[in-house]
Amino acid sequence: MDAARTLRLGPGTRTTGGPDGAGPGGAGGLGAGPSSGLGLGVARVRAAAADSPAPTGNRSEAQPEPAMEQPRKAVVVTGFGPFGEHTVNASWIAVQELEKLGLGDSVDLHVYEIPVEYQTVQRLIPALWEKHSPQLVVHVGVSGMATAVTLEKCGHNKGYKGLDNCRFCPGSQCCVEDGPESIDSIIDMDAVCKRVTTLGLDVSVTISQDAGRYLCDFTYYTSLYQSHGRSAFVHVPPLGKPYNADQLGRALRAIIEEMLDLLEQS
Repeated sequence: MDAARTLRLGPGTRTTGGPDGAGPGGAGGLGAGPSSGLGLGVARVRAAAADSPAPTGNRSEAQPEPAMEQPRKAVVVTGFGPFGEHTVNASWIAVQELEKLGLGDSVDLHVYEIPVEYQTVQRLIPALWEKHSPQLVVHVGVSGMATAVTLEKCGHNKGYKGLDNCRFCPGSQCCVEDGPESIDSIIDMDAVCKRVTTLGLDVSVTISQDAGRYLCDFTYYTSLYQSHGRSAFVHVPPLGKPYNADQLGRALRAIIEEMLDLLEQS
């Protein structure tokens, strides 16, 4: 992965990410077998050579073209900056640990720190989808009440009364005016939870249907609305209560790998 870089998408928004240019997963590369038509072309070249007089000097036989590489999948993962009592936000620490681990050679991982600001979220989330056309976006937030890593099933549109870091909240107290009351992720969080639990990680994973009606829920709904459900949200506990940064990073990697696997099967 290229070295992390700093971008600015609007005032006060600091984002760091991996390399650009990777789109969502697409069709596979061409093989050299008979079904690809490539083998037939090679056979014709060899037959023509057999009917012609043997040339003098060295003769090199036609070789099949190498298979095209599979396109790399773009995955965007966000964490939040400091707010309130969370002067060090465990969500961003966990995302940075995930960035160190990576998601394998077939995935371009882009990570971003999101300020705890409603208006920045409304600008940034659509910009991320437009910039990367990702296979998946996973948002990570901290919950002071959580004792396990929590997979959120849905985001909610209304009920946002808490002030953000700019002492602002939406006048309408909703994410999208006239939007649906809630939006479910297309990812089966129950299945992800069961799969990750069987891996034997030293981290407990559970599910929830209430992301909290603050910036976490607001971000999730905004992303689900933008992506038609192709987003996920993961709540992590504060650092040391009970998990350290490495444990959270490894849990995130396992969770996202299972999510990608389910998306490929759907």
